Amino acid sequence: MKVFFTTFGCKVNQYETQEMSELLTSNDYTIIDSPKEADIIIVNSCTVTAEGVRKVRQTIRKLKKENSFAIMVLTGCASQAEPHIIEDLPEIDILMGNRNNTDIVSIIDNYIKTHTFLNAHKKHLREDAFCGTGITKFDGHTRAFLKIQDGCDRYCAYCLIPYARGFSRSKSLEMIDSELKALNDNGYKEIVFVGINLSDFGKNTPYSLPDALELAEKYTNIERIRLGSLEPDHITKEMIERLAKISKLCPQFHISLQSGSDSVLKKMNRHYSAKEYEELTINLRKAFKDATITTDILTGFPTETEEEFLETLEFAKKIKFEKAHIFPYSVREGTKAATLPQLQKSVKEERAKILAFTTNETRTEFLKQQIGKTVNVLFETDKEDYSEGYTENYTPVRVYDSTKRAGKILKITITDATDEVCIGN
Repeated sequence: MKVFFTTFGCKVNQYETQEMSELLTSNDYTIIDSPKEADIIIVNSCTVTAEGVRKVRQTIRKLKKENSFAIMVLTGCASQAEPHIIEDLPEIDILMGNRNNTDIVSIIDNYIKTHTFLNAHKKHLREDAFCGTGITKFDGHTRAFLKIQDGCDRYCAYCLIPYARGFSRSKSLEMIDSELKALNDNGYKEIVFVGINLSDFGKNTPYSLPDALELAEKYTNIERIRLGSLEPDHITKEMIERLAKISKLCPQFHISLQSGSDSVLKKMNRHYSAKEYEELTINLRKAFKDATITTDILTGFPTETEEEFLETLEFAKKIKFEKAHIFPYSVREGTKAATLPQLQKSVKEERAKILAFTTNETRTEFLKQQIGKTVNVLFETDKEDYSEGYTENYTPVRVYDSTKRAGKILKITITDATDEVCIGN
C-alpha cells in the first residue's frame, strides 16, 4: 500500500515522520510524494499555536477532498494534546498521537481489518520511558536530525507542549550511538541533535547533553554536529566548557528567550532572568569563535504592558541576535495564560512587527559583517542557477552558477550580502 506523509511543526516531528516512514517501508508499505495516489495519508500535526492547529484542520479537509478513498490518519502533538479535535473532523479514520507513533504499522493493520473509525490515542504517563525505534537515514535532506530527548516538565504558562509530549525522558547513549553509526554509514556530513527540551537531556540519569554529542566524534563521515533549540537555564558554565571541547560542534545556539522583561518572564513561568540570559550569551560567545545566538520571542503575552514590551525591544538590541523568530502570543486553551486578561490582536501583531523590524536590522548587519570571510559551507540545495547552504554558525550562503554542490562541504569566500543571505564564490 502507498503512504503519503504531511508534517507540521518542529524538527522532532520531522524526525518522527522519518521514523514512522522507516517502520512502514520495512513492513512492505511504499512512501510516495503524491497524496492523490496514496492509499493512506498520515498527518503529523503541531499544537504550538492556534494558527498551526487551524492549518492542520484545513489540510486534512483539503487532502480528503483530493483523495476521498485514502485512509486518513491523524497523529502528532495536536491530536495528542487535544484529542477532541476529531469532533468536527469526520474525515479522520484513525486518531492516534505521538505517544504511540511507533505502533503505526499495527494500528493501520487493525484498521484495515474492520474499516471502522479507530481511536488509538493513548495518554502520556509519568512512568513512560523514552520510546522510539530510531532511523538510518533522513529522506530528502543533506543534514539528518537525531532525536535524543522528549517531553518537558516546565509547564510554561503559554505552552501546551507538556500535555502534548509528556514528561522529560532521554534516549539511551547506546541507541544514540547506534543511530549515529547508521547515519555515518549512509554518508551524512551533519547531524542535528534535537529534542523537546534538549538541554534537559540526561535528566534522572548519570549523563548529560555533552555525553551524547561526544559519541559523534569517532565517526569519520560526520564532519559537523549541531544543536536544536535549547532552554537557557539548563546550560551551565560546566556544560559550556565540555561543549567547547567537542571539535565537531557547530557554534550556533538557538536559545529561547520569549521575553526580555523580568516581570513577563515570571508570569510566563520561565526559570531565568534577562540578566542571566545575557550572561549565558556572553559565555557562549567567549567559548566559541564566531558563535551565533538565535532565539524565539513572544509579543503580547497577557497583561504585557507597553513598558514591558519596550524592555524586550531594548534587550533584543543589546544582545544583537543573529536571527530571531518573532511570534504574537497565541491563546492555547488549557494553559494558565489562557485564563489571564488578553491583549487585543492588533496590539500583539503591532508589537511583533516592531520587534521583527529591529531584529531583522541586526541580522542584516550581521550578514554584511561576513563579507570578506572564507568559510566552510555545507550545501543543501541546487537550483538552476545557484547552490545554497550553511556555514558552521548557520550563516546562509549562496553561490551563483550552475555547478551542483548539494551534499558537499566547500570553502567559499563571501563577497556580498543581502537582507537574507550571503553571496560567495
